Amino acid sequence: MSANARVKSVLSGDTLILQSMKSTGLEKTLALAYVSAPRLKREGDEPFAFQSLDFLRKTAVGKEVKFEVLYTIPSTNREYGLVLLPDGESLLEKAVSDGWVKIREDSGKRENQPDSEAMIEKLQALENTARTEGKGIWDTSDDGAIESKNESPPASEAVAFLEKYKERAIAGIIERVIAGDRVAVRLLLEPKLHQQLVVLIAGVKTPLTKRTDSSGGEQPAEEYGEEAKSFVESRLLQRSIDVTLLGLSPQSQFIGNVIHPQGGNIAEALLKQGLGRCLDFHSTMIGPLMARLRAAEKHAKENKLRLWKSYVVKAPASSARDATVTRVMSADTLFVRNKAGLEKKINLSSVRQPKPTDPKQAPFQAEAKEFLRKKLIGKHVGVTIDGKRAATEGYDEREMATITFNNKNVALLLAENGWASVIRHRREDEDRSPIYDELLAAEEAAQRDQKGMYAPKPPASSKIVEASENITKAKAYLSFLQRQKRVPAVVDFVSSGSRFKVIIPRENVRLTLVLGGIRAPRTARNPTEESEPFGPEALEYASKRCMQRDVEIDVTDIDRAGGFIGTMYVNRENVAKGLVEEGLAAVHYYSAEKSGNANELLAAEKRAKEARKGLWHNWSPEDDEENSHDSPANVGTTEGAIEPRTDYRDIIITNIDDQGRLKVQVVGTGTSALEEMMTAFKNFHLLPQNNKGLEGPPRVGELVAAKFTDDNSFYRARVRHVNREAKEVEVMYIDYGNSEKLPFSRLRPLSQPQFQTTKLMPQAIDALLSFTQFPTALHYAQESVDALGQMTSGKQLVANVDYIGSDGTLYLTLYDPKQSDRSESSINAELVSEGLAMVALKLRPFERAYPAKLNTLKEREALAKEERKGMWEYGDITED
Repeated sequence: MSANARVKSVLSGDTLILQSMKSTGLEKTLALAYVSAPRLKREGDEPFAFQSLDFLRKTAVGKEVKFEVLYTIPSTNREYGLVLLPDGESLLEKAVSDGWVKIREDSGKRENQPDSEAMIEKLQALENTARTEGKGIWDTSDDGAIESKNESPPASEAVAFLEKYKERAIAGIIERVIAGDRVAVRLLLEPKLHQQLVVLIAGVKTPLTKRTDSSGGEQPAEEYGEEAKSFVESRLLQRSIDVTLLGLSPQSQFIGNVIHPQGGNIAEALLKQGLGRCLDFHSTMIGPLMARLRAAEKHAKENKLRLWKSYVVKAPASSARDATVTRVMSADTLFVRNKAGLEKKINLSSVRQPKPTDPKQAPFQAEAKEFLRKKLIGKHVGVTIDGKRAATEGYDEREMATITFNNKNVALLLAENGWASVIRHRREDEDRSPIYDELLAAEEAAQRDQKGMYAPKPPASSKIVEASENITKAKAYLSFLQRQKRVPAVVDFVSSGSRFKVIIPRENVRLTLVLGGIRAPRTARNPTEESEPFGPEALEYASKRCMQRDVEIDVTDIDRAGGFIGTMYVNRENVAKGLVEEGLAAVHYYSAEKSGNANELLAAEKRAKEARKGLWHNWSPEDDEENSHDSPANVGTTEGAIEPRTDYRDIIITNIDDQGRLKVQVVGTGTSALEEMMTAFKNFHLLPQNNKGLEGPPRVGELVAAKFTDDNSFYRARVRHVNREAKEVEVMYIDYGNSEKLPFSRLRPLSQPQFQTTKLMPQAIDALLSFTQFPTALHYAQESVDALGQMTSGKQLVANVDYIGSDGTLYLTLYDPKQSDRSESSINAELVSEGLAMVALKLRPFERAYPAKLNTLKEREALAKEERKGMWEYGDITED
């Protein structure tokens, strides 16, 4: 009596496992009648054993067949029979005719079938033909031996095996399905060399199947565990597949992609059916393919398939909302302010700053925070909330968010540079970054390249000096700071509208800076105090404008408490002027006169009064008239209209720094005198008797003769920085404006009267381009500096001096006399046209006096944006 079944697998070249068509749980082992095949043995296979099995595997596995049991051997209870393939061909006859089995010597002796004799005679005829033609096991040209390593390489050899075959597609056969995510594979490494491996299917974790624990007890399968196993068996068991080994598990088990030539990646199929979960641990091994696995899992979740039958679909994330970064608390936490002015604390999704409890990571906390501060403070960003962390003991509720800046994910930027590690989320935790796999890959790359906190050595630790700790220490720094102009600093804390803690990074100094020339209302320091009117508003304004910003400071004096009095600039704007203009501070005339900003501050105060802002909300002109007889603030301080200047001068640009600041020489008697002086200066230093070094270590601010590296000639220079340990200084050549570092040995005293600055003033004058500003992004800024250098190098130019600042800085519109044929054809305008500069976002008062120039520049800027030139290549980057 015949029946139908599906061939699940084969055990050898003569034995099959048949599976019921009605119930996959019903199976039968059936051997082909009258024949035997070479045996596979643990101690070593018989010749042609694998080839015989492989023939039967390729011919029958997965196919629906008709079978009939002919007889049973009682001692073994083993059934023997016939199998017909879907096309009606006898599997037994095909196996004999192809030479992969041979007729047993005892065939026909045990069976009582009346037609067995005829069947055996037919099989013998087929065998004789196969033997004559040298088919299968009868092939005398091949010994049929295959070296088959039946055990996975031990842990000690696993790494070497992986390195040899990693990321190569290796042909293989699934020998056994252990679980939905674990298979035993025969790798066909070479025609005569096979390797048995247990492989974890990359990227997926399926429920556990029924198993026996260490005590011998049977553990039931988890829900869907057996179904997942059956799913894989029905598709892969004894099928030809490709395996790509990717890595090792912590237990030294091989992890790999298992690909069916027609069916694709089995991991993706399992996930799509809801029979497994994505396994984060494998993400970096899998790479871009992980995105497809996530999509498959998402499909199962949304359709509530199997494991996800009770899944609650997460509400889609809200679209990104614009905000401004107001403070960076750490490399993973910052404060943002939305358009309504509300400020909130945000944690970056799925990343963590260098751990303070990890001795290897902790030293990098400050650098990681500084990296983020430089990138984001004050910048407009996109904020998308990914989820929330509930409040726990010691922690408030936290919002986890994806933050983007210039279309770049900030968390990814941190991970790429080694300034943040990626959080390993719990399996059920879905409040994670939408680019979680990219973060893991970036972290692995940063570790491999030893970036950021993965560097082999921690940064050198240096304690910040508190210059305002007392009056004595403040005095020690005063003269040094007074000699410097526009010292770069970072605002570390805002105490009130006019009082700040600032850090000078290059000196490793922190000081208290008090804005000179103004008085801002006080803010309550504790609940028992009361703020003066508009004190909180002044503090809020200063915090928004200055907190953690890169600033420049000019110091003029110190107060009795060790605070440094001076001026602070944010984006070239005087902070004190901004406070006054908003009516949040009043001008202190004596102090303003001393700082040199009196006219600017008084003009700002006048505008605040007329607008009735802040402190002046009840102001009337009569108030000033009543006090005019004794108020120095009204003596010659009316703003007046600024008239456009026509002041053309021939100039040469001698230096351009990386922020676009210029040093220029005005061609005339000064440059002629400089040529004469330099001839005498060089001749003086050629004389052997003048080969004398400095008597002692150089001091900051000291004038010296410095031997320039490029031509080994001496020039007048001023010492800007001294490194006594390295015996090295940074000097600025006062007649040309360029700077460099030199050893002490290349310095000589500048004590000769004929070369003093009283004889000839320094010829390098500070200058800036009017109406424009360079891009803030480093690579665009460098392109702008390079372009300006190419336009001006070695040329005598014409400049209109549009304005002269209180510190002597010239604000210029530049012209190349060989190319500029009209006033609109300036170098300033050409930079704007090429997207290398933009019209200044915040105009200086004098710049508003040139409406025609401004309109022309704005038209050129609009065209550059439209044509995506320079900094505009990815769109409009200007801030609101």
